[in-house]
Amino acid sequence: MKHKTTRGAIRYTSNKPERLGQERGREYFSITRQADGARVLHAHCEIDDAPNVIRDVVLALDSAWQPTDCSVRLTVGDRYEGTGLMRFADGHAECETINRRDGRISQRIETPGRVRWLGAHPIIGDALGLVLYPLAEGPGKKFFPNLMLTSPDHRGATGPMLFQLGWGLEFVGRETVTVGAGTFGALHFRYVDTAGQLPEEHPLYDVWCTDDGEYIFLKGAVGGYMQTYYELVELTHNA
Repeated sequence: MKHKTTRGAIRYTSNKPERLGQERGREYFSITRQADGARVLHAHCEIDDAPNVIRDVVLALDSAWQPTDCSVRLTVGDRYEGTGLMRFADGHAECETINRRDGRISQRIETPGRVRWLGAHPIIGDALGLVLYPLAEGPGKKFFPNLMLTSPDHRGATGPMLFQLGWGLEFVGRETVTVGAGTFGALHFRYVDTAGQLPEEHPLYDVWCTDDGEYIFLKGAVGGYMQTYYELVELTHNA
């Protein structure tokens, strides 16, 4: 077998004092690294907080970790919201969406080269996208333009459509982290500099991922009004 598949589960909980530790969602994912170096992510995400969100994502990355194509299906408040198919090439990105409210939507967005990352809103993707930061430069902060989201909503509960923006990553350093899935050498990052990039500024978001070149999500915490926490509780590999 020339491919390798990693599977896992992430638990969503609240950090708000009145709901501390209360489960508010979950995510199940698989990442298949194929013989040509491409990676294909499957993620099923459930947010219980009203209006509840169910999201199914299939995101493909080439051997350089650049997005090539993605499909997203959304249910919001127990009603079908939309389905979108995105494709990325040198100089442009395209999307075809059917949305419950707006009908069919077609997008073609010209870009300066290839889009460097697509945030499709699964939590596992928040760790995979950290590959953008050049670790050889050590701890610090860098801003990355020419990125896209499938929704500017903080819960990813609209569209799905392409939304063009950039954001900053702060590399805090290397740590050892223990989560439900075990103890791991970790890279600690922080998402920053979203002011002016989104309709509403995203609170600071700390993310820890594996320090093995695979960038598997370990844990994460969002501050501000969100006060949410995410933790890897299951992880298996088959080679």
